Amino acid sequence: MKILVTGAAGFIGFHLSRLLLTKDFELVGIDNINSYYDPNLKYARLKELGITKEKAELFLKASKNQQGNFEFIRMDLHDRKALPLLFEKHSFDIVVNLAAQAGVRYSIENPEAYIDSNIVGFLNLLECCRSYKIKHLLYASSSSVYGANKKVPFAISDSVDHPISLYAATKKSNELMAHTYSHLYEIPTTGLRFFTVYGPWGRPDMAIYLFAEAISNGKPIQIFNHGNMSRDFTYIDDIIHGVEILINNPPVKESEKPAYRVSNIGKGSPQSLGDFIKAIENSFGRDAVKEYLPMQAGDVPQTWADVSELEALGYKSKTNIEEGVSSFVNWFKEYDKSK
Repeated sequence: MKILVTGAAGFIGFHLSRLLLTKDFELVGIDNINSYYDPNLKYARLKELGITKEKAELFLKASKNQQGNFEFIRMDLHDRKALPLLFEKHSFDIVVNLAAQAGVRYSIENPEAYIDSNIVGFLNLLECCRSYKIKHLLYASSSSVYGANKKVPFAISDSVDHPISLYAATKKSNELMAHTYSHLYEIPTTGLRFFTVYGPWGRPDMAIYLFAEAISNGKPIQIFNHGNMSRDFTYIDDIIHGVEILINNPPVKESEKPAYRVSNIGKGSPQSLGDFIKAIENSFGRDAVKEYLPMQAGDVPQTWADVSELEALGYKSKTNIEEGVSSFVNWFKEYDKSK
C-alpha cells in the first residue's frame, strides 16, 4: 500500500512519516519547506528520515532514503502542474494531508498565506484525489474550529459555525470541501481535529518551545489572558497513535450519508496553563520569569476534546503532561546545542 504524506518535514508530518516507515507501507513525502519558521529544523527532521539537506533543498527532484522505502520531493500544493504528475506516477492508495499554513496569531497578520495554502492548496489536492481514485484522504483540521464554544468537552456534533480566526475558518472550509468531494465523488475523507499538540521536534512558534527558549536564556515568558487558560495538551505520540487508527479505519458510506468523518484527537482531559508551565520549570530545574498579558485576538480560554468516538476505535491517550514535557525539554536541550 502506498501513502502520500504532505507536510512531511513539518512537526506532525515528520512523526507520522517516521512511524509509517516502521510499517509495511511505501511512503512518499512532500513539503515546500517554507520560511514560516527556521527551515533548518525542517531539514533536521528530514535528515532523521534519511534525506540530506542537499537533496531536500532541490525543487521537484525526488530523493530516496538509504533503505529505499521513503521518497521525498520538495514541492508546493499550489503547483497545479506538478501535483497531478506526482499522483499519476505513484498511484497512491491513501493521502494524509498535513501541509498547511499553521498558527492562529499569524493568520491575523498574513491572511493571504492561509488562503493560498489551506484553501487553494487543499482544492488542488482534492482534485487529484478525485482524478486518481484515492481510497482514503485524511487531512489536518484543528480544535480551533470550535471557536469560543463554551460547552465542554468539545464534541464533533457541536456547531462549528462561528470561527474566531482566519486559521479556524480555513480549517472549517477544508471540512466542508472534503464533505462535498465525499458526497459528489465517493472519496472517503477523514478530518483530523488536533488539540494542542506538543513534543520533541515541535515548531518554534508553539508555546512550549517559546517557553523553553525563554527559560533557558533567562528571559520572561509571555502568559496571555493573565494565565486564565486551559488546554487539552496532547503529546505527539498520542496524536500519531490516533492518526494511525484512523488510517486503518476509513469511513464507510451509509445510505444517503457520504463516507465522511471528522474526529477529535486529543488527550481528553484539559490542564491549566499554569500546570503546563510548572512542568516545564520542573524539567529545567528553574522558575520562569513571567509576564502576564491580556488575551490575544483569535485565541480562546479553553479547549477540551471529547474523544469517545475515537476511543471506540481503540484509541487511548497514554502520555501524562510530566512525561511529555520532560521528553520535549530533553530534546530541546540537545537540539539547541546542535544549532
